[in-house]
Amino acid sequence: MPINKVVSADEAIARIRPGDVIATTGFVQSCIPESLHAALEKRFVETGAPRDLTLIMCAGAGDSKGLGTGRLHHEGLLKRVIAANFGRMPKVAVAAQEDKIQGYNLPQGVISKLYRSCASGSPGLFTKVGLHTYVDPRLGGGKVNSVTKEDLVRLVEVEGKEWLFYKATPINVALIRATSADSLGNLSMEKEALTLDVLAQAMAAHNNGGVVIAQVERLVADGSIKPKDVKVPGILVDCVVVAETSEMHRMNYGVMYDPALAGEVRVTVDNLPTMKLDERKIIARRASFELPPNGVINLGVGAPDGVANVANEEKVTPYLVMTTEAGAVGGVLAGGSSFGSSANAHSILDQNQMFDFYHGGGLALTCLGMAECDSMGNVNTSKFGGRLNGCGGFIDISQNARAVVFAGTFTAGGLEVAIEDGKLKIVKEGRARKFVNQVEQVTFSGKYAAQKSQPVIYVTERCVFQLTDHGLELIEVAPGIDIERDILPHMAFKPHIHNPIPMNPAIFREGPMDLLSDLLNQKLGERMSYDAERNVLSVDLSAWSVRKKSDITDLQKAIAEACEKAGRRVNTLINQDRCRIAEDLYDAYADMVAYLSKTYYARTARYATSTLTRQKLQDALRRRGLQTRVFESAKDAAASLEEATAAE
Repeated sequence: MPINKVVSADEAIARIRPGDVIATTGFVQSCIPESLHAALEKRFVETGAPRDLTLIMCAGAGDSKGLGTGRLHHEGLLKRVIAANFGRMPKVAVAAQEDKIQGYNLPQGVISKLYRSCASGSPGLFTKVGLHTYVDPRLGGGKVNSVTKEDLVRLVEVEGKEWLFYKATPINVALIRATSADSLGNLSMEKEALTLDVLAQAMAAHNNGGVVIAQVERLVADGSIKPKDVKVPGILVDCVVVAETSEMHRMNYGVMYDPALAGEVRVTVDNLPTMKLDERKIIARRASFELPPNGVINLGVGAPDGVANVANEEKVTPYLVMTTEAGAVGGVLAGGSSFGSSANAHSILDQNQMFDFYHGGGLALTCLGMAECDSMGNVNTSKFGGRLNGCGGFIDISQNARAVVFAGTFTAGGLEVAIEDGKLKIVKEGRARKFVNQVEQVTFSGKYAAQKSQPVIYVTERCVFQLTDHGLELIEVAPGIDIERDILPHMAFKPHIHNPIPMNPAIFREGPMDLLSDLLNQKLGERMSYDAERNVLSVDLSAWSVRKKSDITDLQKAIAEACEKAGRRVNTLINQDRCRIAEDLYDAYADMVAYLSKTYYARTARYATSTLTRQKLQDALRRRGLQTRVFESAKDAAASLEEATAAE
């Protein structure tokens, strides 16, 4: 007999049984099966069933005001929630905080990939994501309250290394969403902004003997969807529900439909609006100096999203590939209610595939927000100020990006600043400290990052900190800011201070900063000067930053060109005062020095006033069997070079 899987929302939801485990799709405000959530809420309010459900979800899926999964707050409906984000369903978060339901706050990428574990019959997922954060069993195991007893995360050792094992929870019901369906249940997503995890969720529920319910916008004739356009095959789908109204199937809560976000058309994208020069732009501008040309990056919400505006203003966007954890690759990343999607995207990956890329180290840089930070560089974004917000993809992204920039104002709550004559003035200090003795919850472990030599900086409007083996070091201060007046009194701890440099003055002036030439090292040659009579090549690397491997390549090329122009082996005097080398690049930098020493240098003397810089550079050079002494002053370095030359 012909198969017709099209039913009403009420009929589909009636198949959910008490105690079922439900996985639902959606990312922030996009791709949410609103009709299904509404029907589940209606059935429970009217009948009191189904009760004691477990809800599994990745990113928040709602408007924070009661839509999406926020509809599921009614007492008795949920027994347990496993989610990366609670902020989009505040009443559910409150229920968890009041011990009315069990709750787990796990990393978004882990949950996303656990759908695949469920689909394949695997018991769970091995990963390093979450080590040394509140998800680690030694720090709570991701449990959000005292009534949550079962351990879903275990610490294990494999070949002498620590891993976390996340237990997969079998899924009974998948609530998914697509654009079109035929009567057989084949689904296509041509008008959706993202594909998320709908295939993995459907497979997980189906293979567990559960029910897959798909909300769609329209029905199409059987066989009219091209095979490669079928995102979820009908063999996985039990019920097809056509949204009752277009309002219940919006692209997101703020946009009915945008063909550019769906990838159906490519549009001429107007330039992003120029940001006014305030604290938010200062932070975004300073963070932009860390951008890796030709690298893949991820930007968080809040202060970090201003980096995209600055990149556009400075004409560096063509040199970057921006991504979102939701699966968008390239294009112009959307904000607001469309966050997670992209206009003119190069491609859209499933969310679990994007997290494969992130977990494997595919990101060159991420710029993320911070709610709290302590002396060891730990950051909290998941639980603070009495609110259970959740980690989202923060842990997945921050632990695995090659370099991390945390960005945010120095204090919170009423901060007012002014910029006068290129100097920053604090007009009114924020009410709340962000730099605290100890973060309420460890969402990012500074100690673990330092152990891995992960480059991490913390950018505020008035200063910049760097993560070191010993905690936070103050490395840059804004013009007009006094350390004793504007920084230390508003921190709960004193950071390490070793001769910090001024923040780039261009950040505090109107007009372009010439960011592109800095990122591409186009003016490195201006840092070289050769004295033919003394045969001394002076290399001024003061206040220069080695942020990525290409910086080392560019520096090697510039020095080699200067040496070849001299026509003989040269004595080299190198000023490394206040030169910042990323933690994971010291060995690569030493390799460059070894090559130049073998090929071009007669002898070398270098200097830096920072004890920490001297020690790290000496250690790296020693590992390559090179001259290890780094002098404290230019005078001592120059004298050493002259003595060696005279002794010949």
